[in-house]
Amino acid sequence: MADTDAPAGRPATNSGPGRLLIAVYLLFAVAATSRAGLQIATRFDEAPVAYLLSALAALVYIVAAVGLARAGHAGRWVALACCSVELVGVLGVGVLSLADPGLFPDETVWSGFGSGYGYIPLVLPVLGLLWLWRTRHAAR
Repeated sequence: MADTDAPAGRPATNSGPGRLLIAVYLLFAVAATSRAGLQIATRFDEAPVAYLLSALAALVYIVAAVGLARAGHAGRWVALACCSVELVGVLGVGVLSLADPGLFPDETVWSGFGSGYGYIPLVLPVLGLLWLWRTRHAAR
């Protein structure tokens, strides 16, 4: 599963700690998909923006996990884009949800900087970006 083109001393994105990162992304993909699916199916009219943001978070987690797992040049770019979107999303939604709670009548995965999930949604993209930086030469 590891990238065979990785130079000595540089792990591929899908090796070592990257495997744990992929597993956490997959766990959050399942959690966010389940939450958004239930909310959209049962109470969509109560807070459509919040529920659609949770669905977007789920999609970002899924695609990020795939990008990290694929390694290689394309996988890295996909993971980089997803981690960046995720970080901007959790920071933006976190600030908005605290500044004006009325914008989100119900919580999203990213509300309060991911407080409902132990702030892991805030930490996860930072770890993803750091891992992509650490493994940056592995895909060359």
